[in-house]
Amino acid sequence: MSEALQTAVVRQRMLLQGRLAGLLERLVGGCRSAWPEREALEGILVDALSSLPSCKYLYILDQDAHQLTANISPHGLLPEHVGRDRRERPYLAEALAGERFSLSPVYLSRNARRPSLTAVQRIEAEDGGLLGFLGADFDLRELPLTRELYKQPEQWLQMKGDPAIRGGLFNQERVESLMDGRIGEVMDLIVELITAHGVFHGKLHFSSSRATLWTIDDPFRYRILDYEDLTNPGICLAYTRRAYPEDAAIPENRIKDVFQTFRELRFMDETIYLRSGSLNIFNGMVGLNFSCDGSHYMQWDEFLHKSLGFWLGTGEACAVDPGRS
Repeated sequence: MSEALQTAVVRQRMLLQGRLAGLLERLVGGCRSAWPEREALEGILVDALSSLPSCKYLYILDQDAHQLTANISPHGLLPEHVGRDRRERPYLAEALAGERFSLSPVYLSRNARRPSLTAVQRIEAEDGGLLGFLGADFDLRELPLTRELYKQPEQWLQMKGDPAIRGGLFNQERVESLMDGRIGEVMDLIVELITAHGVFHGKLHFSSSRATLWTIDDPFRYRILDYEDLTNPGICLAYTRRAYPEDAAIPENRIKDVFQTFRELRFMDETIYLRSGSLNIFNGMVGLNFSCDGSHYMQWDEFLHKSLGFWLGTGEACAVDPGRS
């Protein structure tokens, strides 16, 4: 997990822990006074469930993590869980080790196979001795917290691909595709669709001579253009005329530079060459996939700053063209 994604997850866990710890702590006194009478404990949990509207199951375990009560659910009691041994369940590890309150990592539930988590509160006697545990299971989709949308970091990401492809890299060479033969026309058309017809994300698949496009007017569905589409300027009639967005991360006049660089990477070497390239104008991210199956994601200006020698590992790391720095 990336550092930024991990930070977002930790932040949400802290919010959940702050909310749930207080709610479960308030139940400890009643459970202590009713201990270990099953019916009395179940009555306390049934009354408490209304204060935990997002809770899937409430239950009580003895000090050996054997279940004393039924599972208390919004749909009633599930007595078949009485006597269940939960000692080996990962979400009990911290509680068994002495933590007064613990919140498990997110896990896939056994039955529904949905992301879930479990909060566990220790129940202690007046003298501090352990009586047992109060457990509360939650389905992640039912929790009421408003989660912030995770923002993808903008730094360069490099990802290795299929080891089988990498291992046979020098036994292959580029085969000219239909798109390669008319690549100039294809590039001009894609640039036109992005700058004047509402396409905000475009990906060219050079080896298979196709493109996938996402438009501002219909962003949840992508379009697939084949070779005949990509060499026919008339397809612009099928796309709404749109002014280039003011909030795009890449200037309109640099779109052509990005696709021209895709062209250069496609033909830079007969063994190491670009298989696909993409551009999203709103986050300014360029995506690349090479013949070795390695993938790169970076900001458009950093991409234009790299020379062909950088990608081949044979020369200057940065481009010398001041217009593309």
